[in-house]
Amino acid sequence: MKKIGVLTSGGDSPGMNAAVRAVVRTASFHGLEVVGVKRGYDGLIEADFVDLDAHSVANILQRGGTILKSMRSDGFRTTEGRKMAFKNLKAEGIQALVVIGGDGSFTGASIFIEEFDFPIVGLPGTIDNDLVGTDFTIGYDTAINTVVEAVDKIRDTADSHNRLFVVEVMGKDAGFIALRAGIGCGAEAILYPESEEDLLGAIVERMNNGGKRKKLSNIIIVAEGAKEGNAAEVASELKQKCAGYDIRVVVLGHIQRGGSPTCMERVRASQMGLEAVQALIDGQRGVMIGIVNDHVAHTPFSKAIKNQEKIDSQLLQMIDILSI
Repeated sequence: MKKIGVLTSGGDSPGMNAAVRAVVRTASFHGLEVVGVKRGYDGLIEADFVDLDAHSVANILQRGGTILKSMRSDGFRTTEGRKMAFKNLKAEGIQALVVIGGDGSFTGASIFIEEFDFPIVGLPGTIDNDLVGTDFTIGYDTAINTVVEAVDKIRDTADSHNRLFVVEVMGKDAGFIALRAGIGCGAEAILYPESEEDLLGAIVERMNNGGKRKKLSNIIIVAEGAKEGNAAEVASELKQKCAGYDIRVVVLGHIQRGGSPTCMERVRASQMGLEAVQALIDGQRGVMIGIVNDHVAHTPFSKAIKNQEKIDSQLLQMIDILSI
């Protein structure tokens, strides 16, 4: 193997650049050439390639987003698109690929491996932390710190006006951002997609029972995919059922995907990027590189994308105890 490619796919996440840097510099250390693929899988289809070396990835470790750009590719979902991608890889002399992305990216990679017997190793680049095989995905730590920082500021004004804020965070199918960020900012309640309980009913009961105690402020964190609805819908129901509260809504939105990655984000992304290159050198394919209990782990794509990580029951217990 003489040349590998690297791409970022799907939603961007802080730490992707650190991972790209590690892939490029590790490959260079081992005497391999590296080609960056711009705009995810669409870049494969359109042969949007750029040569990368140790110098070209200097000063990107601390930057959010991805220098390679990223997008979701409809073309790669088609047989014709994947055939064109394979043709372009062969023409460029790329013999293996590192894909940084989430479950959709790994699903596409799995199909490509099966169709063309092409070596691909994945890195978990998503703020949602919803992949099995790693304790923390690339971007998750920065995202929850962004949420905590924002909610800390919201609580300042909530305290000043005795208000209740319903804050919406990202997480259509997974509540990991809502749960850890909610605990970290001292939220009074957290609504998340995986819950099978009537969490909103419990919130209404608590608020109507004398508010337990006269709090200066209340923060409710709502994951965008919570079954109770989005933040605006939750706030609307609370206004109808809980008299005497001044309720406001904040949707944090895409600030959760931006910003300079945290120190641990940079370290983990660098560890994973280094290991991805080593895995390709060792002849591995179809695996996601993660970190479990501070040790590098290799997880088949089929397990990483089909078995969503379960919510830690201890986190749920913490919420009940600490929000009284």
